[in-house]
Amino acid sequence: MALHLYNTLTRQLEPFAPLDPAAPTMYVCGPTVYNYVHIGNARGPVVFGVLAGLLRRRFGGLRYARNITDVDDKINAAAREQGVRISAITDRFAAAYRDDMAALGVAPPDIEPEATAHIPQIIAMIERLIEAGHAYAAEGHVLFAVATFDGYGKLSRRDPDEMLAGARVEVAPYKRDAGDFVLWKPSSDDLPGWESPWGRGRPGWHIECSAMAAAHLGDTIDIHAGGVDLQFPHHENEIAQSECAHGGRTFARFWLHNGMLNFGGAKMSKSLGNIERVHDLVRQHPPEALRYALLSAHYRQPLDWSDALIEQSVRTLDRLYGTLRDLDEVDAGATIPAAVEAALDDDLNTPLALAEVARIASEARKAESAGEKARLKGELLGAGLVLGLLQQAPSAWFGRGAGSDDDARIQALIDERIAAKQARDFARADAIREQLAAENIVLEDTPQGVRWVRRHA
Repeated sequence: MALHLYNTLTRQLEPFAPLDPAAPTMYVCGPTVYNYVHIGNARGPVVFGVLAGLLRRRFGGLRYARNITDVDDKINAAAREQGVRISAITDRFAAAYRDDMAALGVAPPDIEPEATAHIPQIIAMIERLIEAGHAYAAEGHVLFAVATFDGYGKLSRRDPDEMLAGARVEVAPYKRDAGDFVLWKPSSDDLPGWESPWGRGRPGWHIECSAMAAAHLGDTIDIHAGGVDLQFPHHENEIAQSECAHGGRTFARFWLHNGMLNFGGAKMSKSLGNIERVHDLVRQHPPEALRYALLSAHYRQPLDWSDALIEQSVRTLDRLYGTLRDLDEVDAGATIPAAVEAALDDDLNTPLALAEVARIASEARKAESAGEKARLKGELLGAGLVLGLLQQAPSAWFGRGAGSDDDARIQALIDERIAAKQARDFARADAIREQLAAENIVLEDTPQGVRWVRRHA
């Protein structure tokens, strides 16, 4: 089956073929590094990281860029509040973002452009827009003239006239039209700024991504992805300025948007104060369980985030790693199951892929012949590989948060319990089970022996 992706631009599921058959291009909007990101910000990197792997397997190569926005008014405000240089904020939180994504099993992109390293390219793109009549300078600002681009609104399907009619914010006096957006703005002495033909200033948010994408991936890219909350105005504005700067050439052929995370019935967002930060979550829960949870719903749908979802993901991984532990003596290499690859080919249907993982594990637990056990273990490892799951040793999964000495102590108690049951000393056996339960160690009696799982309090 060929890879099919839902293209937000056309509102259709379409077969995907890259412009360069050997090297697709993909750009994913990255973080603005002024604080730790919340778990909703991790959904795109996790899901589109799975897509990156699929594209590499399918086409043999990929040029994947995910940017860092390191100049922004929120960064300025954080630096001012803490009394430090802008770079102290951006360096700290960019490093934290990389560490947190790595904890979630997100491989780094091929290219990680930073906005501040692309000021010359940004200025050059703005100059082209002015020369082509799509932008104008006013009072130290440069603005994109939305009325000059007939395609404005084609991604979000919003009518420009209706957008203007519904505007509730005061229109800046230097704008020709209310919908015009900033490409460059002046910087006071206490703000970061760069010299430009329009005076010392800094770029607007939207132009940064257009310039970085063009610098590293070319005028037309195969896939542009990000959260659905970026569809308007960010992605809409990217299309307008990129296509106008490049003589009308298509900016992105496919647009992919992941749905939002909901928490307590409301969209998770900093403005609502209902966020859960990745930096905290990966220290409170097994990061692989967080990754599983993010893949448990189709990427285009909203995902209800909760402690119950995390715990369910932990229990599911307990069963899967328990299966691998039972097959520990079986020698098998990873083999990607065709059904898992077909699920991902169907617009990254990760819930279907995870259902297939569960089916394989169920068959593996019932398998009797050595050949069947080896085949199914290989498929389980291969399915996990493409989803970024099941890549650690079962002993590491079950022993998380404890050292080998503690593992040995727990196993000794389990052995003592087994001996007590054989001696019909059920009181001692029950006491050991209760002692371990108090330590959040849960015992599972299986045909293969006693398993133990450490639950997080």
